[in-house]
Amino acid sequence: MARTAQELRKRTTKAVATRSAAQAKPGQAQRRPASGIGERMRYAFDNSMSRGTPALVAWLGVISLVLVVVFAVITQLTGLRGDGADEGFWKELFYSLNHALDAGFVGGDTGSWQFLLTMLVLTIAGLFIVSALIGVIAAGIDEKLAELRRGRSVVIEADHTVILGWSDSIYTIISELTIANESRTKPVVVVLAPRDKVEMEDDIRAKVPDLRGTRVICRSGSPMDIDDLRLSSHATARSVILLAPESEDPDSEVIKALLALTHRTDGSVDDGSGPRIVAEIRNPSNLEAARLVGTDRTVLLDIRDTVAKLLVQTSRQSGAAAVYVELFDYDGDEIYFYEDHGLDASTYAQAQLTLEQASVIGIVDAAGPLLNPPPETVVGARPLIVVAEDDDALAGTPRSSVRPDLDALGTAVEVEPEPTQALLVGWNERAPIVLRELDKYAPAGSTLTVLTTYGDEVAHQLPALANLAVTVEAGPTTDRATLDRHVTADLDQVMVLCYSEHLEQQAADAKTLVTLLHVRDILGKLGVSTPVVSEMLDDRNRVLAQVAHVDDVVVSGEIISLLVTQLSEDQRLEAVFDQLLGDEGAEVYLRPADLYVRPGQVSWATVVAGASRRGETAIGFKSGQDVTVNPAKSVVLDVGAGDRVVVLADS
Repeated sequence: MARTAQELRKRTTKAVATRSAAQAKPGQAQRRPASGIGERMRYAFDNSMSRGTPALVAWLGVISLVLVVVFAVITQLTGLRGDGADEGFWKELFYSLNHALDAGFVGGDTGSWQFLLTMLVLTIAGLFIVSALIGVIAAGIDEKLAELRRGRSVVIEADHTVILGWSDSIYTIISELTIANESRTKPVVVVLAPRDKVEMEDDIRAKVPDLRGTRVICRSGSPMDIDDLRLSSHATARSVILLAPESEDPDSEVIKALLALTHRTDGSVDDGSGPRIVAEIRNPSNLEAARLVGTDRTVLLDIRDTVAKLLVQTSRQSGAAAVYVELFDYDGDEIYFYEDHGLDASTYAQAQLTLEQASVIGIVDAAGPLLNPPPETVVGARPLIVVAEDDDALAGTPRSSVRPDLDALGTAVEVEPEPTQALLVGWNERAPIVLRELDKYAPAGSTLTVLTTYGDEVAHQLPALANLAVTVEAGPTTDRATLDRHVTADLDQVMVLCYSEHLEQQAADAKTLVTLLHVRDILGKLGVSTPVVSEMLDDRNRVLAQVAHVDDVVVSGEIISLLVTQLSEDQRLEAVFDQLLGDEGAEVYLRPADLYVRPGQVSWATVVAGASRRGETAIGFKSGQDVTVNPAKSVVLDVGAGDRVVVLADS
């Protein structure tokens, strides 16, 4: 025992010394142990199996073939079948294949016990192989379905609309596109956004239940990634809508997506031959950078500036919001370009009275769209700008046979505007633009009080103004006592803005709704009908605002969605919308009806003639709270006190 222990210690000491000697030569390269043929075969097998379902099916096929051939050879050489008939190897191979694939085939076998047991072994082996094959195929199908549900396959479409990115406005855009696509054959809308495909489809199905025949295809990917962008087949699309995402820096993501859209794999410059692009920009300071990236086929929509201008336009006159929504959406009457009109020899005034179910509002000259040109302007071969129910109906629109009653034209005289007093409640990033736009329309000597919870932040954001004298008052805008001090009977207009930069969407709208309830109640007790215009972030809160009897509610997200959709269908509308919302060119006005016709029953053609006499274009009529855009020329109106005519005028 002592000798054995001593020998064991010597061997251990020798092994340790050997390892120490090997570790004492760090400069020498360690040689990889040689791999045997078994390890190399196992490595090759592992690599083939990593290829997924096709490799698994191939290996099961090889095993099945080997199994069938081996048993066919055994039964052929040994004569186990025992029936004395030699039908050849191929027939034996066929019998073996049937045994491997069909477990019931062994029930019809006859012969010796050796043969029956051999076929039973073959059948059992086949059961394992077939079961494994079914499992592999089922797993492969599940994997393929999961891949499809991930939305990573390329869309093979043409003349479709692509929406890149995701925001709450996507539901309005898709809804409007489905209306616009009703006249198209098998229309398709493709949505590419960094969200789960199934979640996007479920959300769209819930918010837009009626797609009106339009097929919506969702794909998961980043619009800023060139490889992901190819999934949408944007190069063959009719138009591309690029949404501003709801992130900390949305404009930078939009600009990157524009770079990806205009990228050419061959290194050439974008020649503008691709689909038209409409992109949303939230900060006006990023417009110049976006223009450098975008091409001539790109339309940039300044969200902040557009919403601010619309707020100003609607705050100046009650009912204007309904007119703008009617013109901007596809549900009802909208703006189209009418080319083959056959009115080359007519003047603009004559053209306004010619079309029974369409309102002519302008012409397209060499400089672009021109709204409300002088009445004596000869139309010529230039396209007309019209308000109609559908562009497909323009070609067959009937000519009007109604002649205006010139004896019923109005004789009232428009009074000169006087200085106004206005109250703006709330504050957000659009407020400075609102003040600048209000200043352009306000008569000299007008005043404006800004009541906001964040008064300290507002003081240094006030722009330089020429006609408006602005006073900032800090205070809680939902407090009744505070509102009682500022909502007075001598106000000409009240605007309520949401705190979109300080509160979340629903919280901001809730605060706005509470303010509206107090403002309208105070005005009601004062016995005055001062117009109240409010801004909402969520369209669902518009219905709630009606409880407060608000004159107009501007839903910023909805308006932008409507404009984006219109521009994606016809890029020429950009210049038209710029005139409608800007302070240059023709704008929408709701003026007293007695300026155009005498009270009583008159045809709409007579109203159109009365507006044309004043160098204006009549497009609608407001009676009470009801606003009608583009009445037929033969419609007879009962004009009374307080009714207004919606016109396009330069001032």
